[in-house]
Amino acid sequence: MEKEKKDEGQVEGRNAVLELLESGKDINKIFITKGEKHGSIHKIIAIAKEKRIILVEKDKKQMEQMAQTPNYQGVIATVPPFAYCEVEDILEEAKKKQEDPFILILDGIEDPHNLGSIIRTAETAGVHGIIIPKRRAATVNSTVNKVSAGAVEYMKIARVTNISNTMEELKKAGVWICGTDINTNTFYDKQDFKGPLAIVIGNEGTGMSEKVRKNCDFLVKIPMKGKITSLNASVSTGIILYEAVKQRN
Repeated sequence: MEKEKKDEGQVEGRNAVLELLESGKDINKIFITKGEKHGSIHKIIAIAKEKRIILVEKDKKQMEQMAQTPNYQGVIATVPPFAYCEVEDILEEAKKKQEDPFILILDGIEDPHNLGSIIRTAETAGVHGIIIPKRRAATVNSTVNKVSAGAVEYMKIARVTNISNTMEELKKAGVWICGTDINTNTFYDKQDFKGPLAIVIGNEGTGMSEKVRKNCDFLVKIPMKGKITSLNASVSTGIILYEAVKQRN
């Protein structure tokens, strides 16, 4: 059985740390570069003091050694490891909101920047949760958190051993599975996205695996007019998610 890492996580950048503070999630410490007292740093310090979170000042060199991203903007929060949920928790979230499940399945997104962008888009679109595989895929780290602008603090994310098996479980729960595949004939805006739905976005280079593709109830594609025949994974996600949002509202 795969062991989860239990070390601290990091949230870096002013907006991401502010979102973290406002989310009410646990924070171990907040580190600030000595002399960085202007702009939104004031707000971070004030909220941290109000919540009695430990503030530590370090010199620039120490902060640069500690940072996991190049643009940490003078502030780093250390947090407990990201708390992944179960698939059942995502279905429960939809039930709690009295909405049909609206789920995103990522079949091997490897770039943390793409994962962060996708989480940010999914959160704004009202997705109830995201499912990612445990192997050969990006996990939630400081880069993902920063790129998501703190959206990871509000999004339920489940890590599963087998995406295909999870898709079968969702089908048994009445969820329809929509895959994205350039080789299908149906354009995304011609597909009905109402009702319980999970949308699958494939790997940046190879797309969905064959097993996952065969497990989808239907497939859609985005029309391509230019010389390049594929879009960035996070852009594709945004286009399809918001078509679903338009239909479901």
